[in-house]
Amino acid sequence: MVLQAGHAIRVTIDAMNNLRQMLSISTRIIGATPELTASVEADLKHLPEFEPRFLRLNAQEPYRLKATAIVHRLALTRDRHAKGAPHVDHRDYADTAELIKDLTLMRDSLFAHKGELIATGLLERTIRTVAAFGITHATMDIREHSDAHHHVLKQATGVAEYLEKSHSEKFEILTSLLAKDSNLDITGLDAGAQKTVDTFFAIADLIDRFGAEAIETYIVSMTKGADDLIAAVVIAQQAGLVNLKNSKARIGFAPLLETVAELRAAGEILEKLLSNPAYRQVVALRGDIQEVMLGYSDSNKDAGIATSQWEIHRAQRSLRYIAMKYGVKLRLFHGRGGSVGRGGGPTYEALVALPWGSVDGQIKMTEQGEVISDKYALASLARENVELTLAASLEATVLNRGPRQSVQDLANWNECMQLISDSSFSSYRTLVDHPDLPAYFYASTPVEQLGNLFLGSRPSRRPDASGGLDSLRAIPWVFGWTQSRQIVPGWFGVGSGLKAAREAGKSEVLKKMLSEWHFFHTFISNVEMTIAKTDLLLARRYVEALVPKELHHFLDQIQAEFDLTVAEILALTGKQTLLGDQEILARTLQVRDAYLSPIHLLQINLLRRVREAGDSADPILRRALLLTINGVAAGLRNTG
Repeated sequence: MVLQAGHAIRVTIDAMNNLRQMLSISTRIIGATPELTASVEADLKHLPEFEPRFLRLNAQEPYRLKATAIVHRLALTRDRHAKGAPHVDHRDYADTAELIKDLTLMRDSLFAHKGELIATGLLERTIRTVAAFGITHATMDIREHSDAHHHVLKQATGVAEYLEKSHSEKFEILTSLLAKDSNLDITGLDAGAQKTVDTFFAIADLIDRFGAEAIETYIVSMTKGADDLIAAVVIAQQAGLVNLKNSKARIGFAPLLETVAELRAAGEILEKLLSNPAYRQVVALRGDIQEVMLGYSDSNKDAGIATSQWEIHRAQRSLRYIAMKYGVKLRLFHGRGGSVGRGGGPTYEALVALPWGSVDGQIKMTEQGEVISDKYALASLARENVELTLAASLEATVLNRGPRQSVQDLANWNECMQLISDSSFSSYRTLVDHPDLPAYFYASTPVEQLGNLFLGSRPSRRPDASGGLDSLRAIPWVFGWTQSRQIVPGWFGVGSGLKAAREAGKSEVLKKMLSEWHFFHTFISNVEMTIAKTDLLLARRYVEALVPKELHHFLDQIQAEFDLTVAEILALTGKQTLLGDQEILARTLQVRDAYLSPIHLLQINLLRRVREAGDSADPILRRALLLTINGVAAGLRNTG
């Protein structure tokens, strides 16, 4: 936080120094407002560091004096952050709002004295930059698993058999504590619980040092019930982050809904939260904004892409309805990954395909490391992608204020999409529920080498879990399938779903959905792109070289679903070939394959040799294998 705030202040100081060169306006010619004059006098009183020579030379240039005072205060703010010292009024800035207030004083004074050219030029650009990035550069979110908070409260509340109680029972206990601003006994906690509590005190300290924009939201992952979110709020009370008696809520709280079961319960969870007076007061103190994070990865791993995408879409509808019912502005945070299997795909299409009313002027999304380098490594690309995201957000807000389809059409489409989802889910679970699939997955992919790459923010396996697929996080699940070019998470089951809808006599409904429903069109487009990247001929090379023969039937099952999905998508879209209407993308993938194919063959050979050698494998071989993994990831780009 100190580093990023220091960077933001350094950039702002540079901007103010440039501005200072332009502000040579003298009161002999043009005046200044009384407010600006009083502000400059207050600065000179509290900043004795001003050089007398500078004061003498610029005595009649209030705008330059004010800009210089801002530079001094920014430097003192940077020093305060570095030393962890307390804020001193009128000497450093407590937060970005104070800085913007000073800049606005200058702008308003210039407007009042015919200085519009400078006011609407460099000064206005500086104000916009500061408003966007502040003096902290970026706002952080904090995320913790729901179990961690209940582990604390089991010890701090003294409630017998706390963990064994139902979600409803815990909700009643915790909301009562919240409403009373109860002080819990947080002494004598075990190490794990103490670490969780310390996090909340650290948040309070960071907000004190860096301002309210330093940390905005506390995200509770694996939220299965309303009590999971309230548990975090109650602990936040103990750190002084929430105090209902004093009308204080220094951070917001967001449930993270990750599995299909949680997505289906989204509306129920939010209604239980907002119907509770104590929590509703917390939301009111946060400007009547409730953030909800939607996880794409675990729902896909759990149910396949069709069911995952459909349940996320339905969850947004139910959340929108509940937010409107309680007069709350909903902010959805989309936890998308780089790959289609984890919610990735073209950003513009993804945003305009969201349900009406779900983008109410603001939206949050995760950008993965691989995506960041692709989108923002070059200034020109960064600008283009920011403009694209902004345009899509505006379009989704302004044009999607209400339903764009008739009630009857939407009912027909919902019924058809539910049929696709159910059939796709059945096909997907037939594959992943097979007891031998973990052995096939680990044998046919280099996923076990992923932990040696030092990529990502979390281990590839969940702690305290078995060695099966349940213990594997969604990122390596997608990454492994992608490396061997099977890419199961991005398309498997879709063919079965489309076939079921077609055989149910819904061919015309499907075509209308494709042409008139942005959600369905984007879904099919993303699946088509993923299928085009899938290469089961290469995958067969992996299987024949690395997988025991008794497990080869899995590839036959994958091949059958792949062929069905290709046939159904071509029949639905009316194309002769995949990506037939996207010649540039199709050609790009062909060119990449010319380089990827030999890397895949090297990877197969190296993977076999490393496995045969076991612990005695040559480090050079291991290094070469990791390089092939990086090479395939770079070539396919959205890999996980």
